[in-house]
Amino acid sequence: MLLLISDANVIIDLEAGELIEKLFELPYRFATPDVLYEEEIEPDSPHLAGWGLEVLVIGGDYIDYAVELGHRYGDEPSFNDRLALALAKQESCPLLTGDQNLRVLAVREQAEVRGTIWIFTELIEFGKVSKETAHAALAMMKQRDRRLPWDKARKYIDETTFGIKKRTDTP
Repeated sequence: MLLLISDANVIIDLEAGELIEKLFELPYRFATPDVLYEEEIEPDSPHLAGWGLEVLVIGGDYIDYAVELGHRYGDEPSFNDRLALALAKQESCPLLTGDQNLRVLAVREQAEVRGTIWIFTELIEFGKVSKETAHAALAMMKQRDRRLPWDKARKYIDETTFGIKKRTDTP
């Protein structure tokens, strides 16, 4: 089963759209760095670990990598976001982020990146939510001041085919 390393941004987006429970119905494993979880996720959403969010420890070499990224590129993205990238590198898996600065850095560092809109399309394609539910969630996210490319998100939702993927179709 494909492992995806998430930053806090995607989790906050999905909570704002009231789709966080649906995330864990997808046939993927979701994980986040232990430090990021303890500082940014656990205080407001301690239940996510029980729902399936894995909390992983980053090895020393990859912590050093996250620090070095800060020296090379500056303080944006944050250290915790750089830890998410470092964990994705450590685990040789995609990074799941909605943070534009982290996305740019991840591409520079040749990491595979997926985001909130990708999650929306997966939820629709696996038949976990309808297009109508996805549009309603997107509207809630906008109302709750989340930042997404709204027109692009609506377009992707409209163009996604409901229920075309089965559990065995995962990459």
